[in-house]
Amino acid sequence: MSLLIHPDFVPGSVWLAGAGPGDPTLLTLATHHALGAADVIVHDALVSGEILALAPPGVGRIAAGKRGGCKQMPQLAINALLIDLASRNLRVLRLKGGDPFVFGRGGEECIALAAAGIPLRVIPGISAGIGGTASALIPITHRGLARSVTFVAGETGLGAEAVDYAALARSADTLVLYMARGKMGVIADALISGGRSPTEPLAFVLDATTPKEQVVHTTLVNAPLIAADLPPAATLIVIGEVVSLGAMLSRESRPLDDVPPDLPSPFLQIQGSQR
Repeated sequence: MSLLIHPDFVPGSVWLAGAGPGDPTLLTLATHHALGAADVIVHDALVSGEILALAPPGVGRIAAGKRGGCKQMPQLAINALLIDLASRNLRVLRLKGGDPFVFGRGGEECIALAAAGIPLRVIPGISAGIGGTASALIPITHRGLARSVTFVAGETGLGAEAVDYAALARSADTLVLYMARGKMGVIADALISGGRSPTEPLAFVLDATTPKEQVVHTTLVNAPLIAADLPPAATLIVIGEVVSLGAMLSRESRPLDDVPPDLPSPFLQIQGSQR
């Protein structure tokens, strides 16, 4: 018998839950509980069939995802759908990839639900920018290499020019970009113009945490050409010196004193420190 006590999923309410970066085992216990208690699930395109299969067979499933180049349900229609389903006294689970409030437009849905008087709850999830980079063995912060990290949505609906990449170039040691593959040329040029080194390490993380995960290492200046040749996949882009650690850690195990000669010198210093 479980010792966990979950809140009641009240009929007529909506729970917005994060499904994590892809691997079903990375679901939170709260989201797993919600899958078993919901009457209907309104899910994003990035929510896998393996995760949806965790819900009982009789639970309704409605696809409401947004994928580039595909037919999409407008956000206002999603808001109206959630309100309509809750108004029918159903337990509505809005299941979103990653975390509902990290580039998931969960805030917009909460505002619409609150305005309609619909009870709601938000269940956090592991954002792809944290879970996906960890799966790729890239520590987005690391003593001596990166004390700061910025998460950016490359595709904002307003174009890449809507993001001030020149300012971002100076703002953080590590940059993690979502939905940015299609703008990689514009982004790379802007970051280099803003002061980032053309040879700075960069990694594309495709289908993070899933059996199809692929990590492609390159440099900022070469990234646009690499991006054009990558297969279709959900993609994170990580920029910063910490990417070099990911390249090293992804190789076969080796003694720590057998460090590749091109690894940044701060890493070498850290290995000899006990502090």
